[in-house]
Amino acid sequence: MNSEKQKLSVLIITLNEEQHIKSLLDDIDFADEIIVVDSYSTDKTVSIVESFKNVKLIRHRFVDYTSQRNFALDQAKNSWILFIDADERLTPELKSEIVTAINSENVASAYFIYRIFMFKNSRLKFSGWQTDKIFRLFDKSKCRYNEERTVHEKLVVNGPIASLKHKIIHFSYSSYGDYKSKMYHYGILKANEKLAKGIKPNFLLQLLHPLYTFLYQFIIRFGFLDGRKGVIICYLNAYSVYIRYKELRTITSSKI
Repeated sequence: MNSEKQKLSVLIITLNEEQHIKSLLDDIDFADEIIVVDSYSTDKTVSIVESFKNVKLIRHRFVDYTSQRNFALDQAKNSWILFIDADERLTPELKSEIVTAINSENVASAYFIYRIFMFKNSRLKFSGWQTDKIFRLFDKSKCRYNEERTVHEKLVVNGPIASLKHKIIHFSYSSYGDYKSKMYHYGILKANEKLAKGIKPNFLLQLLHPLYTFLYQFIIRFGFLDGRKGVIICYLNAYSVYIRYKELRTITSSKI
C-alpha cells in the first residue's frame, strides 16, 4: 500500500451546463480539489459554480475538446485526475472504488470506467452503448490527450491500464433538440479534424458512412431492442457522421 494517501483532483469542462452542474458538484464532495474550466457560458453555469466555495473556476476560450482537457490537466495540483462531464454522475460504490484504486499497491496508470447511457430518465440498454467505456481516472504524470484528436479525445497512457467495476451514469440525452445539437457540433469538429489530416471529401462516403453507422448500431449492436429510443439514438449518431462529411465538403469548397 502507498504510505501516504493519494489526493484526487476532479476536473470538469463546461459550456452552458446550468441543467447539470449543481447536481454534479453536490455529488463530488469526496475530491481533494475540484476545478471547473468554463468556456464562457452564457447561462447560469458560472454563478452556480461560484456558489461552491470549494470549487475553483477558470474561464478559458474553447478551441477543441482535446486542448481544453489538456489545459485543465495543467491546472490541477494533484497527479491523480478524475475527469468527469457535467452530465455524468457517480454512484457511492464508484466513489469508494476510485479512492481504493488510486491507493492500491498494484495501481495502474489509467482506468477505464464503463458508462450507463440514460435516455431522459430511463436506461438505454443497447444501440452500441452497452459496452461504452472511457478513460476518466488516471495519473496525469503518465498520461496526456493526443492533440491530433479534437473530439472523442484519445488519452495516451504510459504504463498499465485497468478497468473499474462500477459504472458512471451518463445523462447525455435530455431532449431530441439538445442531443441533435450536440451531434451537429461533434460532426463539425470531426470535419475539421479530417481537414487537418489532409483528408478530402468523398461523396460516396458521405452517403454510405451515415447509412452504415445507423444499420450497424441498429442491427448489429441491437438498437432495435431499444425500440423508439434506439431509432432516435442510431439516427442522430448517423446524422453526426453525415454532418462531418457535409462540413468537410463545405470547408474544402470554400478554399478553392
